[in-house]
Amino acid sequence: MAELAALEDPRAREVNERHGDDHGVNLSKLRAVAKRLKTQPELARELWATGDTAARLLALLICRPKAFGRDELDAMLREARTPKVHDWFVNYVMKKSAHAEELRAAWLADHDPVVASAGWALTSDRVAKQPDGLDLTRLLDVIEADMKDAPERLQWAMNTCLATIGIWHAEYRVRAVEIGERLEVLKDYPTPPGCTSPFAPTWIGEMVRRQKNIEEP
Repeated sequence: MAELAALEDPRAREVNERHGDDHGVNLSKLRAVAKRLKTQPELARELWATGDTAARLLALLICRPKAFGRDELDAMLREARTPKVHDWFVNYVMKKSAHAEELRAAWLADHDPVVASAGWALTSDRVAKQPDGLDLTRLLDVIEADMKDAPERLQWAMNTCLATIGIWHAEYRVRAVEIGERLEVLKDYPTPPGCTSPFAPTWIGEMVRRQKNIEEP
């Protein structure tokens, strides 16, 4: 904790706070600490228990994802309220957990929009990698009905799932694009030069174009 405190940078904190993250540690420096520590499950639990955002990010880098039980993972997600901790928890821990599918289904229906957003993030991962058993028509129905008025983090996760369905499943592509065009979610999101817009129709079109270019001889 003392080492993390010494890495505190007011400028980094200012940038992070604009994105809703309450810490001032440069992430490259944080990863360097994690690389030195390597995997340490018990230390990871102790760091997580502090409630400090930088400590929790470090915990997620040095933990052993498969060491966490189902109820422990559920509790951790509900405690992960800052965007970066939430994002790293889903991507670095949940996607490697044996409990991912069970919790994905439970979180998808949760009334807490932050928890539900994790369910949608895990669903997007399945849409791309293991779609068998998913009702993509039903997912599109829910997105069409609920995404427009969803809270920001949940809306973003649902939009990602919409784009993922359109990118990876050609038979649903026209409908996914139509939903995106009608709802106009993130249509005016500021996108830096060289980056792909998160507006689903643009995102889908760009990624499909890239896939076709790769497939061409």
